[in-house]
Amino acid sequence: MSEQTAEATTTEAEATTEQQTKPTETVDFWKQKAREQEKRAKDNATAAQRLAEIEDAQKSESEKVAERLAKADAEVATVPAKVADALRAHLVALHEIDKDDAELFLTATEPDLLLKQVTRLVGQSDKRKKTNTVPREGQTSSTSGDDDVREFARGIFKRSE
Repeated sequence: MSEQTAEATTTEAEATTEQQTKPTETVDFWKQKAREQEKRAKDNATAAQRLAEIEDAQKSESEKVAERLAKADAEVATVPAKVADALRAHLVALHEIDKDDAELFLTATEPDLLLKQVTRLVGQSDKRKKTNTVPREGQTSSTSGDDDVREFARGIFKRSE
């Protein structure tokens, strides 16, 4: 029985030692794996670039023209949005529109629609800024009727100026 216990203890010690010295668990092993992976990635990138060059060389002239035309069409499609962005920045500065209002209300990607939005927003802000004014505020008027009333009041209170 003691022999079995000694053998079990020896077997456990050997298993622990084996686990500690496995090459897959060392830092050097993982560094080496990372270097190999990086080297493979670089090789793959180089191969992909070379493949693209070969495919470009094998394309016919009409395929190259079609590809350039597709790129140009894609670029033309983005022009209105670029114009609208520049126009938005200009109109916000010109009309002194609050940045929060501009972000919330000026969402168009086409210049014509953006101009309509700005016109409407500026028109609404003009309505809000109206103030009530009294046309003759702060002005005194002296009419002949007021002079008669003054003289009468002075006579009653016997006050003269």
